[in-house]
Amino acid sequence: MSNALQMDADIRDRILDAPDQLLADQDIMRALVAAHQKTMGNNIVDLRGIAMDRLEARLDRLEETHRNVIAAAYENLAGTNQIHRAILRMLDPMDFETFLRDVAGEVADILRVDMARLVLESMTNSDDPLVARFDGILMVTQPGFIDEYLGRAASNDRTVVLRQVQSEGPGMYGDRSDWIQSEACIRLDLGEGRLPGMLVMGSEDPHQFSAAQGTDLLTFFGGVFERSLRRWLA
Repeated sequence: MSNALQMDADIRDRILDAPDQLLADQDIMRALVAAHQKTMGNNIVDLRGIAMDRLEARLDRLEETHRNVIAAAYENLAGTNQIHRAILRMLDPMDFETFLRDVAGEVADILRVDMARLVLESMTNSDDPLVARFDGILMVTQPGFIDEYLGRAASNDRTVVLRQVQSEGPGMYGDRSDWIQSEACIRLDLGEGRLPGMLVMGSEDPHQFSAAQGTDLLTFFGGVFERSLRRWLA
């Protein structure tokens, strides 16, 4: 063998000392297989090389699936912790006014929403001083408003509705209506003899809430909020 083709002794010794590292490197193995195929000529098909290519492609898919599963698990854990922190903050207040203001303030911040609003259906006049005191947080409407607001989603009897919105002029979110791009609507059962309510959380991010997302965590949050609100209304 000519000197030009002889392998450097140091490189050769390193390969012989740790051949498993060579086998674990996909780029090196791919280069070796390609070099081997070239020496065989164009008229010979190396089935081992084809099998290796297919195994590598399958391994890449499995690794991608593995990464996606782990990412989803971390995301779900982070979401669970977020809901737990919001619930603990919601349970702190000792009076109704602080409870409502916290829901629209610190609780909304924990949940990373830009606005939260409580909607209550009532037969009484919405000009009640209590409504004026909680302007922007509490909204009192006529019976049937919630079903009308939810539209077709109301007929599905779902507790949580996630969707993108395009508001035109002042509405649910007042002077911020033009900025809100997605929302989570949580229907509230306030007990026998009471009209329903709804907690609405809006975000300027159009992708924060969408119909394709899961609702388990928000359903749990809504259940705790619902029971807390019943206690205050009692």
